[in-house]
Amino acid sequence: MKNILVLGGSGFVGRHVCEALNRAGVHITVPTRRLPARSVQMLPMVSVVQADVHDPAQLAALLPGHDAVINLIAILHGSEAQFDKAHVQLPTLLAKACLAAGVKRLVHISALGADVNAPSMYQRSKARGEQVLQDHVAQGLALTVLRPSVIFGEDDAFINVFAKLQVLAPVVPLAGAHTRFQPVWVHDVAQAVAYAVLHPATTGHSYELAGPQVFTLQQLVEHAGIWAQHPRWVIPLPNALAYVQAWVMEHLPGPTLMSRDNVASMQVDNILSGQQLGLSALGVHTPASLASVFTLP
Repeated sequence: MKNILVLGGSGFVGRHVCEALNRAGVHITVPTRRLPARSVQMLPMVSVVQADVHDPAQLAALLPGHDAVINLIAILHGSEAQFDKAHVQLPTLLAKACLAAGVKRLVHISALGADVNAPSMYQRSKARGEQVLQDHVAQGLALTVLRPSVIFGEDDAFINVFAKLQVLAPVVPLAGAHTRFQPVWVHDVAQAVAYAVLHPATTGHSYELAGPQVFTLQQLVEHAGIWAQHPRWVIPLPNALAYVQAWVMEHLPGPTLMSRDNVASMQVDNILSGQQLGLSALGVHTPASLASVFTLP
């Protein structure tokens, strides 16, 4: 495996995946709609090219010369149509383009909790994306699917958001406070992705990626506040108020921090099912704990 195309390579997880592949001596191509992509373009084995991967012709032009593709593209907020475009239509285009170009190896990052009957648009669209890829396996697509829980890291938009919020707010009204998560370190996810694409034996398998500990969302928010040295009182919201809060946050200026679809997704816990292979099968035998990364004072 010498040349790998990484869709979403300039994002939070993608940057770490590119670093892991760079250390492995693999040549990486990262398409982006906007140049420059400073987060990865300084890595010696990375080539950044300008392209819109949602355009079939531009996507097809990227594939020749590559041995495999990693698809990391995802959105957390949006409409039904936007989720469908990112999580279903793009995998469909990608599978067809891969087979047409003879690039059969694909590692696809889905999400823990992906289910066609799940309560949120995000979870349902992730499941449909997996389905369309599985439909192309019989035609020769060599597919590996990874399903991570919520991903944390020094530069994440999860723990850091709750930490910054507690610097500003005297209290934290919290939707989904009792929902359980099993957060996984971004470096462990990156190592797992690199292992999957570099080891053909992972073809045909699905893996659930999660850390060693289970937390409620309230516990995670409290941890973030202590880490930021601004712990606040966290107030769990009943479901009706949680949707009202999310509606308000959807209409605030700036990036969306919480949506009604996020609240819907928290109707189910985001933890390992125990029915799939995990990180240890991808070479990550001692996943990092939250406290080892976000050290408490």
